[in-house]
Amino acid sequence: MELSEGCAIIPAAGMGSRLKPHTHTIPKPLLSVGGKPILAHILDEVVSLGVKRIVLVVGYRGDQIVNFARGRYPDCTVLEVRQEKPEGIGHAVNLAKDHAVGRPVLIVFGDTVFECDLGPIAALDVDGAIGVRQVDDPSRFGVVELDGDRIISVVEKPDHFVSDQAMVGVNLIRDSDLLFSCLNEIITQNKRTRCEYQITDAFALMVERGAHLHAFPVENWFDCGVIDSLLETNRHLLGRLGPAKSRDGVILIPPLYIAESAFVENSVVGPHVSVGEHARISYSVINDSIIGAGAQVAGCYLHKSLVGDNAVVETGARQLNVGDSSEVKLY
Repeated sequence: MELSEGCAIIPAAGMGSRLKPHTHTIPKPLLSVGGKPILAHILDEVVSLGVKRIVLVVGYRGDQIVNFARGRYPDCTVLEVRQEKPEGIGHAVNLAKDHAVGRPVLIVFGDTVFECDLGPIAALDVDGAIGVRQVDDPSRFGVVELDGDRIISVVEKPDHFVSDQAMVGVNLIRDSDLLFSCLNEIITQNKRTRCEYQITDAFALMVERGAHLHAFPVENWFDCGVIDSLLETNRHLLGRLGPAKSRDGVILIPPLYIAESAFVENSVVGPHVSVGEHARISYSVINDSIIGAGAQVAGCYLHKSLVGDNAVVETGARQLNVGDSSEVKLY
């Protein structure tokens, strides 16, 4: 079966508590990095593979996520599944089984921006392919043991060293029947790891039952779960863009992204700055920051800062973390 006949499952129900105050008003997958929302980076990769069936597993502010996907990808079938309780990625994926069983499934975590060529991976004749990357602290991740490129065991956040090959949240499973059978067994028997139903435990069960799971390297991978990693992702993604259009009276230092509708005057912007639609920046110096849509920044020096949509900031030299629709004036 071709991947174009399959579907993508995007678990995107998390609260994003480590990204407050921004996630008070916007769900984490819709936070902007590199000029567009996290979810757009994910779905652009998915759609480029010919996948047109997208299952979004949502909870907190899920209507915003679904409406965004349906509006941006009108040629795709976007299906909504609700995860009312945060019971783990394995639970979230299992909720989507009625839309996916019998099809190859591409599972990408909703806060993961990744870079790799999935085309050759999609052509592999294996039961599944799991994206991995070498990490310094494997105790923070689900990891795989390998025999060549074949996965021989899977462990969720090991207490002792097992492997430094961490699973990054990009998974292509061709034998989805076996995956959902394993997930069903874990859930019906209430087999939890760290209080949740883990997708890694389902992969481990698949391996035990003889499935050929192939590990493939993911070149770049960013878990956008905290402010620092969000800014790191922004820096990396901006480096892939071409030069910004020059503006009179403004010094632009690439790489950066400024939306066409944004207004900038008498300012120095960049490097590593994203400016959203209809934002206004005046008499400011900004670097290594993300300025949201409709935000207003005046008389500021901002470094490593996030300014939410429609926020107003007028200050001197500061480092800020300002949520959507806020107003800050520091004299």
